[in-house]
Parts: sequence; structure tokens; C-alpha cells
Amino acid sequence: MIRKGLSIFVIILCLGVILSGCTQKTVVKEDPSAKGTELSQAGKDAKEAERIREEEAKKEFEKSLVAKKTPGIEGTVLESRMLKDIHFDFDKYNIQPREAETLKENSALLKRYPGMKFQIEGHCDERGTGEYNLALGERRANSAKKYLVSLGIEPGRISTISYGEERPFDQGHSEDAWTKNRRAHFVILKK
Repeated sequence: MIRKGLSIFVIILCLGVILSGCTQKTVVKEDPSAKGTELSQAGKDAKEAERIREEEAKKEFEKSLVAKKTPGIEGTVLESRMLKDIHFDFDKYNIQPREAETLKENSALLKRYPGMKFQIEGHCDERGTGEYNLALGERRANSAKKYLVSLGIEPGRISTISYGEERPFDQGHSEDAWTKNRRAHFVILKK
């Protein structure tokens, strides 16, 4: 029931982001006598356009954040739909090439917000002992952290935690569910 409500909330949130992003274009009439100043304005306009694009990207990212309370973490955590989880093979914590691409995308986004601190949660499937899965989850979180640091993210911005098998993404007991649960999840810590 909670997942269904959360899914509806996420869909509504996504629709809001999409609809708010559809702004009307403003039409500017050109003055033919201003042809001489066009060249000097072109450089300024390009810089202004770049600044506007960056502001819009920042607004889109901020709209993607969902505030939630997480036990064990002080304050509010912001979960971003733009930071993607990475997944691991059974009983492994090494970064696969397909997941390295995801980490590169996450890194590019995080570099735009250098003051933002975040946490990497290591998760496992239900197989194995609780103690073993906590240790494996920690290795997974640290592996993702190490990779992000190698991409230029400051290590002081990143904290890690392991939830082992305690917080499955999928409650099922199949290989498909277990594959979804073997992951590193990213949350943004609000100061």
C-alpha cells in the first residue's frame, strides 16, 4: 500500500516537473539599425544563455529531490530521482562497466553542486547471514565511494552506511528481486 502511494506521488511529482518545464518562448523583434552591435552582443548572449541553462538544470535537479526521514541519519535526507542506483553481481562488490557509466553520470551531476554532501547506502539481497550482508553492503558502498573519488568528488562530501538485507527495494524472493536489492543507493544529506 505504501509503495502504491509512493508510486502515485512520484508520478504526480514527475508530471509537475514536466509541466513546469514547458515555458512559453518569448518573441523578440529585431531592430534593423542594431546590426552593428550584434557581434558584441552575441558573446554576451551566449554567456547569458549558458547561465540560464545552468539555472534551469539546477531547478530541475532541486525539483527532483524528495524529502524523507531516514532512521539512523540526523536531519532530513533528500532523495534524488536523478542520482541513479548502481547494482552488483551476487556476492560481489566490484564496479561493473555498465555501472561505471552510471557513476560517471552521477559524478557529473554532483560536480555541479560542490557544497552538497551525500550518503551511499550499501544493500544486499536476503541470502547470507545478517552479519555477512552488513559487511558486504559496506564494501559495496565503499567501492562506489572510491570510484566517485577517482572521478574527482571530494571524499569529505561522501559518507557510507550499510543496511545489508534490512531495506530491500523489492520484497520478492526471486532472482529478479534479489538482483534489484544488490545495490548502492544515493541520498543527499541536507545541512
